[in-house]
Amino acid sequence: MQRAIYLIEECNVRPESIFIATFTEKAAKELVTRITNELANRNITANINEMYIGTFHSLCLRMLKEHLEYTRLRRNYRLMDSFDQQYMVFQNIHRFRSIPEIEIVLPNGGAWKQAETICNFVNNLSEELVSPEELMSDHDPSIASLGRMLQEYRTILTEANLMDFSSIQIEAYRLLCDNEGILNELRSAITHIMVDEYQDTNYIQEQLVFLLAGERKNICVVGDDDQGLYRFRGATIRNILEFPQKFANGECRIIPLVINYRSNSDIVDFYNRWMDTTDGAKFKFRWENFRYEKRIEPHEKSALHSPAVVKLAGVNDEDEWHEKILQFINNLKTSGKLMDYNQIAFLFNSVKHPRVTALARFLEENHINVYSPRSDMFFQRDEIRLALGCLMLMFPFYVQGLENGEYTFLQPEHLTYYRNCIMLANEYLMQPEHTDLLKWIRRRGKDHVSLTDATDYAYCGLMYQMFEFQPFAGILDTDMDVGVVDIRPARNLAKLTQIIGKFEYLHRVDVLSADKYRGKRGIDANTELLFNLYLRLLYDGGITEYEDDSEYAPSGCVSFLTIHQSKGMEFPIVFVDSLTNVPRKTTNDLMMTIEDRYFKRPAFEPYEVTKFFDFWRLYYTAFSRAQDLLILTCNEDKRTPSAYFKEVYDELQSVDSEAFDIREFNFKSVKAVNVKSTYSFTSHITVYETCALQYKFYRELEFMPVRANAMLFGTLVHETIEDVHRAALRHEEQTITEENVNRWFASNYVSLTKTEHTYLAGPQREAALKQVLRYVERQHGDWSAIQQAEVDVSLVKPDYIIEGKVDLIRGEGDTVEIVDFKAERKPDMEKMRDRLERYRRQLHIYAHLVEERTGRKVSKMHLYYTGEDGGVPTITYPYTKSAVEGTLASFDDTVHKIMKKDFRHCADDPKVCAGCDFRFYCRNK
Repeated sequence: MQRAIYLIEECNVRPESIFIATFTEKAAKELVTRITNELANRNITANINEMYIGTFHSLCLRMLKEHLEYTRLRRNYRLMDSFDQQYMVFQNIHRFRSIPEIEIVLPNGGAWKQAETICNFVNNLSEELVSPEELMSDHDPSIASLGRMLQEYRTILTEANLMDFSSIQIEAYRLLCDNEGILNELRSAITHIMVDEYQDTNYIQEQLVFLLAGERKNICVVGDDDQGLYRFRGATIRNILEFPQKFANGECRIIPLVINYRSNSDIVDFYNRWMDTTDGAKFKFRWENFRYEKRIEPHEKSALHSPAVVKLAGVNDEDEWHEKILQFINNLKTSGKLMDYNQIAFLFNSVKHPRVTALARFLEENHINVYSPRSDMFFQRDEIRLALGCLMLMFPFYVQGLENGEYTFLQPEHLTYYRNCIMLANEYLMQPEHTDLLKWIRRRGKDHVSLTDATDYAYCGLMYQMFEFQPFAGILDTDMDVGVVDIRPARNLAKLTQIIGKFEYLHRVDVLSADKYRGKRGIDANTELLFNLYLRLLYDGGITEYEDDSEYAPSGCVSFLTIHQSKGMEFPIVFVDSLTNVPRKTTNDLMMTIEDRYFKRPAFEPYEVTKFFDFWRLYYTAFSRAQDLLILTCNEDKRTPSAYFKEVYDELQSVDSEAFDIREFNFKSVKAVNVKSTYSFTSHITVYETCALQYKFYRELEFMPVRANAMLFGTLVHETIEDVHRAALRHEEQTITEENVNRWFASNYVSLTKTEHTYLAGPQREAALKQVLRYVERQHGDWSAIQQAEVDVSLVKPDYIIEGKVDLIRGEGDTVEIVDFKAERKPDMEKMRDRLERYRRQLHIYAHLVEERTGRKVSKMHLYYTGEDGGVPTITYPYTKSAVEGTLASFDDTVHKIMKKDFRHCADDPKVCAGCDFRFYCRNK
């Protein structure tokens, strides 16, 4: 942060010339907030939101979006997360199984396991820039089949206009390598490159950094090689260790940062000692040249008589271990030293392990809330089990199949889970006060059994209908300002709508139908597909619950984190568990062979010692998270702690010993997270002003709306006009012909229909094309006034960020005009007064953002109606400073209501309510 401020303040570097890659989006948001606040304190005006700040993936996405026409991607591409990627491969597994000799590399077992293997290979090969052609030419049949696998995978991505997480960086790298003009443009714009957590970068990220830097090589990287944890994602410690060798002698300056201002000196001494335990003969490995030689120094010597590193153990009794942890936390609380449970963090190798979830349940049963969103407890939450149970009961044929054991491919744990969900629902429904929900479920069940046509809803729609009843209505009533545990049920119900909504999208389920599908009624086949395949796979893989970027550690909860998850964080009191762990080999023999033959550089760390390196770095990271007190904890038995911890563990005093006095300690508070949220007029202000309750559900809790038919017509017109503008901006006006417009239009239509799973009838397509051609004809071949199109504009305010997208900026001289396109006929000015007023206010926000961003005055604002075939297609508003200021003041007022979580007022327009998914919930309000 301070270097960025120094560059802006002292060196007059423009913010848009600075490129900062962070490890997480949260870190990027925090950095933007801290920089803007500091500059404001120094009375420096700078548009920080123009700066390239983000993760490598988000920065690469920005480059791709700005130059999409130069990539394999078409508009409306879909970005897949890891589950989507594996599910996509799973759905296409027949294409991979048909590859000659693929059985050599695919494991025995089901399609899902094979899909996971394929994804792992694809991700590793892609990020090392290994091409399918290289592998396919290899004489080794297993490597050749991997090449064909990679080629087939990429073919599927192109056909479906998809992009996975690993290919984001690949596409950006290709964009820069294949388009010298774009690369030179970025090199001219970006003069200073900074990368955080450089020890966790991989090969392609290093390539991108040096590619963007060019001959200037103005690169600053920060990292700690002892915290390199992400080998399994392709990260390599060599990037930071070899960084100085990328420069001529004297060009690269190394600045050691060895003073720890975070931790008690006992903690610093302990993790220094941990890194030194490798030097003995016991573990038979040395760091040699694979670590920077260093010793961390504490900023001051501890003045406490008590040790700040201790152990807490049960002995051959897990219940005793639980009780001791509970007693210690309670003692902390009663001593007055612990102000908030969030000052405590437990770190584990995995938070999904039964030992860990058992401890979490024990603490919660004893009134200590646990925040552990990655523990895969989603499907075990009462609200999810009840919701799924009620949903299943609405499909009697499916429940009958469960009872009769018809679904032989479900494993015992799935059958047990689903039956328990149904039992929980039945127990709830049998209570006299819930007869209204019981009657509704029975009515829906009868409808579905006797269905001969089609409903007007699908599974997500059923969930929203169910929200009319308790306990779901009560869960949705929860205020947003309660603690994370209290709001968790509402967030989990929202997550469930996202999951079911994604299923409906992927399998094109818009309504429940009796039409035949694979020999069954569609309603029966899709219900089995939902529960027996999609939800089963998610159950096996686990679901991460909601994590709030605005909170470092939620108040009132102890945090359960993986060690990887805790990297970059700090807590006053840290318990480190998982002391049974031992170093394990993680390399794959086939990938080692490919690395030797096809990776762009030879192997770095010796294979035989990498498991030791990774093990020691992992626990060094864990131990160094503690500020005031570090506690190693376990249930001691023959295997615990393992031999690798024995030396340092045995030296520690117990929390029960007389040498340890908790009254000596003063624990720091958990640091506040200062992250500015982003608000736009259309996605936030308009939604909130229409119905604050709707805003709470869709924007704050992130419920998934039931998919209505997309605005395909308007999007198609809009995107094709954007193609026209992009051609003009490239000074390729001669290409704006009727033939090319037809081609752009057809390409956009294909990509949109694949993404939206909906279509336009022939006359509608013709009408949409006609609107675009008419717009082109009206310009009479003069595109000289166009300056920018589809411009993402944003502005950092003192406590939030405004953003928007301007369709077109045109003008000459010192002033510009902004244009917003509407794919409809020009409206009646009186009848549509309210809607036009909303559009006018939106234009005010855009005008303000454009002026602040460019420094150029906006003279006029236009609404352009492409459907107008008679008179003037525009409605024009003059730029009036007082009117814009009034809109901004109103925007600011609304944002602050949102920030205060004031969601009391509801829509007063029956039309709004009639089209809202929450109309059933609101029915009794």
